[in-house]
Amino acid sequence: MTRLSIVHKTAYKYNRRVTLSYNEARMTPLTDGQQVVLESSLKVSPNQASVSTYRDYWGTRVTAFDMQMPHESLEVLATATVEVHRTERVAVEDDIVGWDVIASDKVQDEFSDWLPQSRLSGPGEEVLGIVPGVVEGKNPHEAALAVFAWMAGEMTYMKGTTGVTTNAEQAWSQRQGVCQDLAHLAIGALRCSGIPARYVSGYIHPRSSADIGETVAGQSHAWLEWWDGEWRSWDPTNHKPAGDYHVTVARGRDYRDVPPLKGILSGGGGSGLSVSVEITRLA
Repeated sequence: MTRLSIVHKTAYKYNRRVTLSYNEARMTPLTDGQQVVLESSLKVSPNQASVSTYRDYWGTRVTAFDMQMPHESLEVLATATVEVHRTERVAVEDDIVGWDVIASDKVQDEFSDWLPQSRLSGPGEEVLGIVPGVVEGKNPHEAALAVFAWMAGEMTYMKGTTGVTTNAEQAWSQRQGVCQDLAHLAIGALRCSGIPARYVSGYIHPRSSADIGETVAGQSHAWLEWWDGEWRSWDPTNHKPAGDYHVTVARGRDYRDVPPLKGILSGGGGSGLSVSVEITRLA
């Protein structure tokens, strides 16, 4: 078990005054079978914003706020304390379903959100031609691990070469990308094999050697989960399952379902953006 304190600050400084804006923030971690949110808050500045919360179709906690007054900046400060206790069980044969089960009407219906390619996960014709050879002769669990191993040999983590609209095919053509690109490509490869897969966004504490009470620069992060009889996680950036230093905020088909902050505004004329994530291990 790991207890983490997370402080995530996003600030926009507009070039010209904004007259009104409507926004959604997905920055509050989930409570599920592998983590518990002990406390959380989300503060918006200027503080005249009208704020409400709800859970979206995917189960993510969304803070919606609108600012119907002139403003020249916007700051969203999300804080949370989370206990993470991930237990990635070693896969045993009895846990793993066969391809016949995955192809069954029951599974196809139950996981219908996680099987079709999305706008960002489609890997392109080249990958579609490669993956069948990677997974041939393997059960669904072995096939997923083989996809991850193949990707590790082909893709390089590289900042600054992609953006939030980059899809899996574009990342593959460059053979590089950031965490969300690697997650999209892995998800696309799994889905084209018939394996249900979903995108996970959250935070990662980057240094397990940090002392208790030491604050470090954390990161917003992305990984994936796939189903082969039960849901399992994989972080293709770090080539391992998600662990106690991963904090889940949202799940969706791809990044478009889970952006930390999105909105529409009138005015502004462009803006400067600053984002910081600070994580402190408390236990």
